[in-house]
Amino acid sequence: MSRHIVVVGGSLAGLRSAEQLRALGHTGPLTVLSAERHFPYNRPPLSKEALSQPHSEAPDELAAQLAFRRRASTADVDFRFRTPALAADLAAHTVTVNSGATVSYDGLVIATGLRPRRLTVPGPERGRHVLRTVEDCLGLRTALRPESRIVVVGAGFIGCEVAGTLHSLGHRVTVVEPAGAPMQRVLGPELASAIQHHHGATGIGFVIGTGVAAFTGDDCVTGVVLDTGETLAADLVVEAVGSVCNVEWLDGNGLDLRDGVLTDNNLAVVGAADAVAVGDVARFPNPLFDDVARRVEHWSIPTDTAKRAAATLTGTHDTTPFAPIPAFWSDQLDLRLQSYGSPALADEIRVVEGDLDDLTAGVVVTYHRDMRHVGTVAVNLSPARCRALRDAFAAVDVTA
Repeated sequence: MSRHIVVVGGSLAGLRSAEQLRALGHTGPLTVLSAERHFPYNRPPLSKEALSQPHSEAPDELAAQLAFRRRASTADVDFRFRTPALAADLAAHTVTVNSGATVSYDGLVIATGLRPRRLTVPGPERGRHVLRTVEDCLGLRTALRPESRIVVVGAGFIGCEVAGTLHSLGHRVTVVEPAGAPMQRVLGPELASAIQHHHGATGIGFVIGTGVAAFTGDDCVTGVVLDTGETLAADLVVEAVGSVCNVEWLDGNGLDLRDGVLTDNNLAVVGAADAVAVGDVARFPNPLFDDVARRVEHWSIPTDTAKRAAATLTGTHDTTPFAPIPAFWSDQLDLRLQSYGSPALADEIRVVEGDLDDLTAGVVVTYHRDMRHVGTVAVNLSPARCRALRDAFAAVDVTA
């Protein structure tokens, strides 16, 4: 009898897993259980191009514009939309979905990804937005009025992209971040401060070192009360304060779910047979850096992990350690940041090209831990130059 493989999660990681399973010769039934309403689509434009479009679309239309191409090899894959998993019995090899039905599997791919974290402070709910889905994007875009006063809470990559997009549309934007300069945890204090200065010079406001205590307003947000007691006037708020792993449906199976799903280096779930995890939710050790299991929320990881996980489920992988190079990019106003490796692991940061006082002219920063090169961030370099930097990073044996 052909093995039935179930993929739980219908975003990029789930799609790539289905593609890779077919590419590696799995011809049996393949089911994708998706909480989404739409075929998997590209999310990065939601904070940039899609948010800045002047005309309105229905969610289905925007999702279709951003949808990934469906390959012929997955034509027979059973995509079940609006069908989130509510529970699982991994010993019995079953998944329970929102209808109450159970779906049996011989192999399981966990690809449920993330959802936006929300602030838990007093105040009205209306006027507060997050950005993860096409519905979120259209809801935020519809709420905008000419010269809206917008407070973006969180100066991570999504927060900074949204702030840049909304500022470019003529809105008055203030970014609130309690933990330091924008993206400091990943980029380090020097480059983060340079980016804050650059964005601030365009007119984006920053309030650094304080959090949000409450929202004002009766029916809708009118202001943001900071921990300092100051109140920032706001017509709407964008909460960009991180993500939560969608793993609750796996409770009760004895798995390590403290931060995503713990796997081994081959993406096999620790504590479960015939199950792998992929994408943002997978916490795996990468020998490129060390033996510590970590989640990686970068663009390249869904495809990389899908390839290895599919090989694990089909028993076709070799003995080479799984050591993907994390990579991401971020477009913010007139800056494009591109990163390779894991800069956040560094204990030493070096500006090796350019001047932090002039980011638009091009900058290269390298990141090192125990004298080993663990990451590179480029700002405003050409695609060819960025490819060369990636190739140079890939050639470095950081495990030596």
